[in-house]
Amino acid sequence: MADLDLLPRSALDGLLQPGRYGLTAGAPGAVLREEAGWRIASVAARRGQTAALAAAAREAWGVELPVVPRHEGDARLGFLWAGPEQWLALAPDAPAPLEQELRGKLGGLASVAEQGDGRVVLHLSGPRARDLLAKLVAVDLHPRAFRVGDTAITLAAHIGMQLWQVEAAPAYRLLAFRGFAGSLSAAIVAAGEEYGIEVLARG
Repeated sequence: MADLDLLPRSALDGLLQPGRYGLTAGAPGAVLREEAGWRIASVAARRGQTAALAAAAREAWGVELPVVPRHEGDARLGFLWAGPEQWLALAPDAPAPLEQELRGKLGGLASVAEQGDGRVVLHLSGPRARDLLAKLVAVDLHPRAFRVGDTAITLAAHIGMQLWQVEAAPAYRLLAFRGFAGSLSAAIVAAGEEYGIEVLARG
């Protein structure tokens, strides 16, 4: 009898191949990898419950829900602004579905939906990462305008995604819907060939 068990599989399997692309001389100008293990859930405040929701998040996790395009939180759980009164909750390597924890602590104050299987998280770093992204997004990425913790919902090569700066070095996380992850990663690699881009194995 055939084994019908369903196993999780990256949306980029067979699409994002480790290796060096473009310029090969010297150190790579950018480094790209897919980050595995993220638990992601959408959180939307219910009508008239925004203040109560913010208070509940503060009490449960000591986190202020951002009201501007920012990320707030720590290494265990953070909230990424995703629009007025909307957030993405993100937890790396959470042992249980994030939706379950959020529903338990936020009660009926928010609509919560698991998103981890529907999103891909890419990590882009390196001395030319900012220059690479400037080719793809209509966002002012100058350090005076876009800093660590800032986020933007934007288009990259006509693909919707959310950009989040995580280090001043610089380094960024890019969140995209699963169905568009292959096209987005291909656009990033193509834009990075000028500087030499290293693609690392998923991890």
